Amino acid sequence: MSPPSAAVPGGRRTLRTVPGRTDHVVVVGAGLSGLAAALHLLGAGRSVTVVEREDHPGGRAGRLDLDGFRMDTGPTVLTMPHLLEEALGAVGESVRDRLDLVPLHPAYRAVFADGSAVDVHTDAEAMEAEVRRVAGPREAAGYRRLRRWLGALYRTQIGAFIDADFDSPLDLLSPDLARLAALGGFGRLAPAVGRFVRDERLRRIFTFQSLYVGLPPERALAAYAVIAYMDTVAGVYFPRGGMRTLGAALAGAAERAGAELRYGRAVARLERRGERVTAVVTAEGERIGCDAVVLTPDLDVSYRLLGARPRRPLPLRHSPSAVVLHLGGDRDWPGLAHHTISFGSAWRRTFEEITVEGRTMSDPSLLVTTPTRTDPVLAPDGGHIHYVLAPCPNLRTGRVNWHREARPYRDALVRTLERRGLPGLGDSVRVERTVTPLDWAALGHTAGTPFAVAHTFAQTGPFRPRNLVPGTTNAVLAGAGTTPGVGLPTVLISGKLAAARITGGTLRRPRRRPNGAPASPGAAR
Repeated sequence: MSPPSAAVPGGRRTLRTVPGRTDHVVVVGAGLSGLAAALHLLGAGRSVTVVEREDHPGGRAGRLDLDGFRMDTGPTVLTMPHLLEEALGAVGESVRDRLDLVPLHPAYRAVFADGSAVDVHTDAEAMEAEVRRVAGPREAAGYRRLRRWLGALYRTQIGAFIDADFDSPLDLLSPDLARLAALGGFGRLAPAVGRFVRDERLRRIFTFQSLYVGLPPERALAAYAVIAYMDTVAGVYFPRGGMRTLGAALAGAAERAGAELRYGRAVARLERRGERVTAVVTAEGERIGCDAVVLTPDLDVSYRLLGARPRRPLPLRHSPSAVVLHLGGDRDWPGLAHHTISFGSAWRRTFEEITVEGRTMSDPSLLVTTPTRTDPVLAPDGGHIHYVLAPCPNLRTGRVNWHREARPYRDALVRTLERRGLPGLGDSVRVERTVTPLDWAALGHTAGTPFAVAHTFAQTGPFRPRNLVPGTTNAVLAGAGTTPGVGLPTVLISGKLAAARITGGTLRRPRRRPNGAPASPGAAR
């Protein structure tokens, strides 16, 4: 028997939905995708129980407290806050009720091997002036054209391909597909950006985001420039109190709207009757009955719980991983912004080393996030937090013995940053934690990567693992491994899409409480 279908808003096509009763939904995982799903389900009148193995919400947006240093352990870049507004609005709340979002100016600072630096501004005039300063008037004009192209890509993709479910590749067939082709979205990212700007530094700024999807810019689809739109046009924000406040805000709103959140409970198995899940059973033996279930763990974990893995013509390929240094110390450096990208000179070689050769970068390009620049209370008086992210091979492609190499690689990264303008970094560290692919694997992330399944063409859109799994009619997946993909904005969307599968595609639009504050500035874009 085929699942029922519901019309997608706009009338373009129908959407397969969960059949039968869906009054009580259990959401496995209180990460951002699970909490977004819970809020949208609550807004549509469902009863929701959220089960989380940790003792706090947030999932990958985790937390690490060391001697008064309050460190974020997951994503550090927040874009598209209107998606938070959308989730909170489903239960009558707004971002301003729960979060204090600070727009970052600049969004990034890019520092290059030749000593030059470019501040990346989301304001068009400010960025045009910065491009003119570092690369001249011709490149400034090219930036203006690039910005218009990025905006057109975003408007074409957001409703039709990103904030959208797929039941078949035929769902791609729409006027938006033709518009995306006309914009060059099916070409390659690096040459597409190169049509607008010739300066190598600018090309890097608008293509490095392809690392998020696990591909070098020369191989990534130009359509993925939409990520550069999110970073460099739509704006980058930071929540006071750290990224951990995102999970706390969504969880608080869910509880206020009537959800039950059960922390410290790992899910051991699912009870079934035929093709339906009837209960979620925790490791402690607690049984929670349900009419439907949303599963947000990594795909391997979710498939194991379901007892089935969908057939695919090719094995899933996972994104590169990352080594992260969490450093708490007593020094800051004037050359650092909130987010600083330190580019090495061997740009193309870097991607080859990570994705093909399976080894660490010989001339690393690094993201250094210094949240205490924006929110000093995250550290003790006089203290500073530096989060250093170094892309690296995942455990399936890598040839690195992290048991042996973790400390030497940490030391090498510190020496690299000291040579690049952070003298004394090593001596300034008071507390620290190094995270390698082994640590990501211990947290349940397949292949030791927190970035899930790569966004190759064969793993994108309708070809990405779908959020409905054959053989189970009332289970829906959410999170980075399924539709639409990796990244903080997209996991929020994945939670909304999972909820729509259960509610029949009808989700309540954001609404204010009678005394509700207006939406945050970032929510109105």
